[in-house]
Amino acid sequence: MSKYEFRLKTLQRVRETTRDERRTALAAAFRAAEILAAKQDELATEEIVIRALQRAAARGQYLDVNRLLETQRYRMLINSQGEDLAKQSALLAAEIERRRQQLVEADREVRVLELLDERQRREHDRRQARLETRQLDETALLQWLTR
Repeated sequence: MSKYEFRLKTLQRVRETTRDERRTALAAAFRAAEILAAKQDELATEEIVIRALQRAAARGQYLDVNRLLETQRYRMLINSQGEDLAKQSALLAAEIERRRQQLVEADREVRVLELLDERQRREHDRRQARLETRQLDETALLQWLTR
């Protein structure tokens, strides 16, 4: 019985490597999205603190205008950073979707080769079974003729 070997095994390995690289790239993009979300959460927390400081400064007996201006400038800085993070988040979402599509395509290419390999393996096994049956039939016929 001859051993089965898939002719496109090298191509299949290359496509599997590509798929694994795409999976790693997608995971990196997800990690970047998590970091970005954490930064957005930090900014939101900081905004809450700034608002509390502004209210506290406004409630005092004497209004500290310099302190109010300082907190207002800092709040504007935080808002600006929040807008930048929102833009980065939108770009990152588009990049994640692009990488996801690349992974789907790479996975599909690997699956096509796996199905082809499976089909060729079944055909090889059928041919081998027919050959083995033919050989057994010939052996049985020769034994019958020699009696």
